[in-house]
Amino acid sequence: MPDVGHIAPIRVVLVDDQALFRSGLRMLLDSQDDIEVVGEAADGAAALAEVERTDPDVVLMDVRMPGMDGVTATERLAARGARPRVLVLTTFDLDEAAARALRAGASGFVLKDARPEFLLAAVRTVHAGAAVIAPAAIGHLLDTFGSGHRGRDDELAVLSPREREIYDLAGRGLSNAEIAAHEYVSEATVKTHVSRVLAKLGLRDRVQLVVHWHGG
Repeated sequence: MPDVGHIAPIRVVLVDDQALFRSGLRMLLDSQDDIEVVGEAADGAAALAEVERTDPDVVLMDVRMPGMDGVTATERLAARGARPRVLVLTTFDLDEAAARALRAGASGFVLKDARPEFLLAAVRTVHAGAAVIAPAAIGHLLDTFGSGHRGRDDELAVLSPREREIYDLAGRGLSNAEIAAHEYVSEATVKTHVSRVLAKLGLRDRVQLVVHWHGG
């Protein structure tokens, strides 16, 4: 008789050209009851094939690899739709390649030397549909090679005046709590406005909102 209380684990594909690093990640992730590594790849092209074969929920994607890099692979995966979610792995903070991956459709990035508990939380957060990296950090990241709001007025015309205010504040990296304090509304109201902004602009999450605000 099937166990109706059983929840399927988060299916993960690991993409990195360093076999030893992948091995360490696999051991960490497979040690969790709610996460299962279903495939590995050493470059972007192999990653695309592995995703087709395994249908994962989350892809941990290195950005710098021989052959097809992680940015190109992320762009191809983002074109598929909501799944899989891509979590970028990078060696350096404020990395241009990581920023390009975010613009291509990644849901966030994690440093390779992050604490194990942070990486595990990041996988679970991305799987739940949220962003991993703080929006303010993304803003700083994008500032390294071009910043400032360059959104077109005609594109933003679909937003109400209040939604435009929320868009600008969220784009600058303010949290829901900070926006709520600034606008004298509840966090629940801010969350509703952010959801409407995302829907109207065709953006998937807060990461893409910040990238969009910065002209991505």
